[in-house]
Amino acid sequence: MKKRDLDAPFIELQDVRKSFGTTAVLNGVDLAVARSEVACIIGPSGSGKSTVLRCINALTRIDGGSVRVGNTRVDDPRLDTQALHRRVGIVFQGYNLFPHRTVLQNVMMAPLQVLRRERGEVEAQARALLAKVHLAGKEHAYPGELSGGQQQRVAIARSLCMQPEVMLFDEVTAALDPETVKEVLGVIQEIAADGMTCLLVTHEMRFAREVADYLFFMDKGRVVEHGIARQVFDAPVDPRTRAFLDKVL
Repeated sequence: MKKRDLDAPFIELQDVRKSFGTTAVLNGVDLAVARSEVACIIGPSGSGKSTVLRCINALTRIDGGSVRVGNTRVDDPRLDTQALHRRVGIVFQGYNLFPHRTVLQNVMMAPLQVLRRERGEVEAQARALLAKVHLAGKEHAYPGELSGGQQQRVAIARSLCMQPEVMLFDEVTAALDPETVKEVLGVIQEIAADGMTCLLVTHEMRFAREVADYLFFMDKGRVVEHGIARQVFDAPVDPRTRAFLDKVL
């Protein structure tokens, strides 16, 4: 368990509020993640977990409060969104791969077109990342030829190829069968072990317990309880956390 360095948290949300129409989704979220920390957000469906990730990556604009990643104020109306997306990678439940492009082309696309990096350098990195996510030999396959777990690992390699400082994972195993869940979570565990700052929304409680340094439990648009992951799992304080964990563990 790493010691939390929150003198200057790398990701910080303060009193974040967000509504869609008349529906309040986030009701004053406070959350802080230290650099190189692995944090998980858990909670019932509809509690606002995925919206938190989308607010961090500026895919959803907040109505109030503040969001900061490093020295970047994500809620600044003058935000350079493209620059933020280079720093903060996000992987969703859906793989969103281009079906008419090979695995290697999918991974190389953004660094070539967005970052304008040199092709040889990008290809070398893409191949190394595919090996890292255990897909060496699949470079010239098309997404339709891969299993769901393999496609998700391509999506992770694609995000890593942008050389982000933070990785956000939004229920990335929700659509997978148990065997491929294990493959994908193993890859995330390796990425975290390399020191990447990771924030995951997950329903995989065993994984959260084993891998997370810190845990946030959300309910009804708020962080109800947070703390060192093992401590929250073993001795939750809030009755809502206890009731949730009793159901899912």
